[in-house]
Amino acid sequence: MPKILVIEDESAIRRVLVKILSEENDTYEVSQAEDGLAGIEMVKKEDYDLVLCDIKMPKMDGVEVLEAAKKIKPETPFVMISGHGDLDTAVNTMRIGAFDYISKPPDLNRLLNTVRNALDRKELVVENKRLKKKVSKNYEMIGDSDEIQQIKDIIEKVAPTDARVLITGPNGTGKELVSHWLHQKSDRSKGPMIEVNCAAIPSELIESELFGHVKGAFTSANKDRAGKFEAANGGTIFLDEIGDMSLSAQAKVLRALQESRVQRVGSDKDIKVNVRVIAATNKDLKKEIADGKFREDLYHRLAVILIKVPALNDRREDIPLLIEYFAGKIATEQGTAAKKFSDKAVKLLQEYDWTGNIRELRNVIERLIILGGKEVTEEDVKLFASK
Repeated sequence: MPKILVIEDESAIRRVLVKILSEENDTYEVSQAEDGLAGIEMVKKEDYDLVLCDIKMPKMDGVEVLEAAKKIKPETPFVMISGHGDLDTAVNTMRIGAFDYISKPPDLNRLLNTVRNALDRKELVVENKRLKKKVSKNYEMIGDSDEIQQIKDIIEKVAPTDARVLITGPNGTGKELVSHWLHQKSDRSKGPMIEVNCAAIPSELIESELFGHVKGAFTSANKDRAGKFEAANGGTIFLDEIGDMSLSAQAKVLRALQESRVQRVGSDKDIKVNVRVIAATNKDLKKEIADGKFREDLYHRLAVILIKVPALNDRREDIPLLIEYFAGKIATEQGTAAKKFSDKAVKLLQEYDWTGNIRELRNVIERLIILGGKEVTEEDVKLFASK
């Protein structure tokens, strides 16, 4: 039921507005406030789908109410109520963020049309926000186990913030999925998501890759080049396998986190960056610190929030869901109908020792789909899933 708040100091007009809205649509829940101060207090406490607000009021006028409300509840649409002499002000309020305005005395059709349009706009805004927060199907996190649900709960709390996150777990468990969830559910989702596999880049090139370089900085530096931190400006950078990063590169990453600035290799010019850092590793960084291979100060900068992704063997109850998901995904990729797995085949796969985790499971599912019968049976698993 849409909730509408009427803020109007003239009691006669306030009663008329409430009566019109209540009688027109009994699904509207209409509240009222007699002045701007009371109105803004109600906006703080309740989520309204629409606010009708008079412009000229004692204590706090409508413009002040609108400005304050936009800071508290920016998505709440405001329709301003203007007297004859307030038309210029009413038009100006639309620049501030009002949806529309109506004149006194309110015309019935104009009022109701404006209310309906404003409520439709609010619904679209909410839906768009929901869609932005929805994670791409390419990065779905499949599972109902307690371990996965706990990770999802942490992501919901952490994603809207800019807190740095360190994701740990064995290879093949889906650490990159967690990073994409964090980015796509954040306010940075419109910005870039830049991934860097620190283990795949030679140590002598990692600094250039992360921070860029200027022409002539080294033999093959034929032109200026921006690094990954610059590319991620306004978005998120995901430093995968950060435990493999050289100590010199770690020092520069630490500076970038401390000062939100980077320097290209061969330059002494600072470049300001606005980047959220998410890191991942399959190593025990505490042990790496003890062995002098990882900076403790960088660890504490990165590990504001720790998320541990469990091995597949620690969440076997998710394997049936994963089998169904991968079977459907592989069928779509191959343009064929999805194959069914028998209950005994699923049970046998649940008992396997998945040292390669989800990555290994996906490969096995694809092999069984290609080599198995119309329905993948227990015998197919014994024949084609053996290690």
